[in-house]
Amino acid sequence: MMRPLQLYRLLSLCSVLAALFVIAGGAHSAEAPEDWKKVLEAAKKEGKVVVGGPPTSVLRQKFKETFEKRFGIELELISAPGPQNASRAMAEFKAGVKYFDVLHGGSGTLEPLMRENMLAPFMDFVILAEAKDPRQWWGGHMWEDNIKTHRFIYSYSADFSTPPFYNADLVKPDEVKSYDDFLQPKWKGRIGFFEPRIPSAGQGLWGFLMKIKGKEFLQKLANHDLFISRDGKQLADTMAKGTLAFNLGQSQRFIEPYIKAGIAIKPLNNIKEGLSGSNGFGTVAVMKNAAQVNAAKVYINWLLGKEGQDLYSQALTQGTRRLDVDTKWLAKFDSAAAKDVMTPEEFEKVRFYGEDIIKNWREPGGEFARQILK
Repeated sequence: MMRPLQLYRLLSLCSVLAALFVIAGGAHSAEAPEDWKKVLEAAKKEGKVVVGGPPTSVLRQKFKETFEKRFGIELELISAPGPQNASRAMAEFKAGVKYFDVLHGGSGTLEPLMRENMLAPFMDFVILAEAKDPRQWWGGHMWEDNIKTHRFIYSYSADFSTPPFYNADLVKPDEVKSYDDFLQPKWKGRIGFFEPRIPSAGQGLWGFLMKIKGKEFLQKLANHDLFISRDGKQLADTMAKGTLAFNLGQSQRFIEPYIKAGIAIKPLNNIKEGLSGSNGFGTVAVMKNAAQVNAAKVYINWLLGKEGQDLYSQALTQGTRRLDVDTKWLAKFDSAAAKDVMTPEEFEKVRFYGEDIIKNWREPGGEFARQILK
């Protein structure tokens, strides 16, 4: 019979070996399935994965360093606005060019590729239990293409649309309590709006306003000499200089550097109409017949694991749906992950993304914006 001390030493050795196996294999679990080991071997032979990601250097640096160190596979991350990467991927696909393996986007960004049959069934790329088990995710698995039976675009974030931001040197917070207050004559020519004519946070807000306020309101807003840009940094800089009093549809990540620099830019959190549920820049899909198919599988499983979701959430200041990733820190940005403040059923009532919303509100809103914004 084995003595207690011998048993303790044996168990300790097993624990150490298990930990070494995880580190050496680059897997998320010591019980990684046999097909995962084969995917890793094949991915290392492919050598790299090409990913279209959000326009943030912080994410590109952190993702590249962490992913390459863990797996020994090159990560080529093309940082650009979602519609820009999606349009490029579509044009190359039609030309027979296999460049992108994986694409990230926001709501509405990747639907055109799905409609053109350019995306692969997503769950074919999810292997590890850490990513595959719906119990790891608040609300289970959620999809951007939520009225289809075959799923292509995974949605891994759930928080809320960014509030309007204002220059506190120019505006008192109680001056604007409703979106109607933006129509006051004194704000004419002083409002920035992220481009609503393309899939973007701006289009999301524009569609939301069309739903809750109507086209007549949007027409009045359009006549208010909006400063419209698809360059988030330009919008933030223009407001920081005092040319603009407000920015609408502006992502937090563009504002944050100015706030850290001590400029009086603040979120307008008292809008009576509230904020819509958002998935931010939190969707992902795999190109059909990807050139580096095994490396794409490695990337997807890492992205949807705890490490990938933590890095992504931190870099983009948005709330992941993974239950084991801390998102309470979002409170310091006057924001919150949906999983920290409500149930999935409650979130469904305010959700303003997904294929149904895109079809009924976001795309019609974008079309209306193209008609009235010249």
